[in-house]
Amino acid sequence: MHRRNNIRPIEILIVEDNPGDVDLAREAFANGKFNNEIQVAADGEEAMRFLKKEGEYVDATRPDLILLDLNLPRKDGREVLAEIKQNDDLKMIPVVILTTSQAEEDILRSYNLHANCYVTKPLDVKQFFKVVKSIKEFWMSIVVLPSNGD
Repeated sequence: MHRRNNIRPIEILIVEDNPGDVDLAREAFANGKFNNEIQVAADGEEAMRFLKKEGEYVDATRPDLILLDLNLPRKDGREVLAEIKQNDDLKMIPVVILTTSQAEEDILRSYNLHANCYVTKPLDVKQFFKVVKSIKEFWMSIVVLPSNGD
């Protein structure tokens, strides 16, 4: 099913503890022709509660796409990625790693854990905005996303 042709908005979960990065990502996703909803989890434990619909997230909509930082409090992004990709109900959700880490070990480990892509965050605000817009254009214009099952 082509998600972009669906009337339902594309659901995006941003797992990021930096409020400035969250704001920039929201702005980048807001500009354009795509109808999307953005939810935010500020740490790995909150992200997993959201994805598993636990506690205050019992009515959460399953995301069509996850943007995941690796360096998170409470449960880091590597653990979150591993948990997502080992869970039969969640493993089909595309996960884009969006992090400051350029370490080869992080890149290799992320792909070994079945990340769908790995993007290094630029430190420059304008470049970061461009990167997020590029992610949006690729995942919402070109890629066919699976139905989220909700």
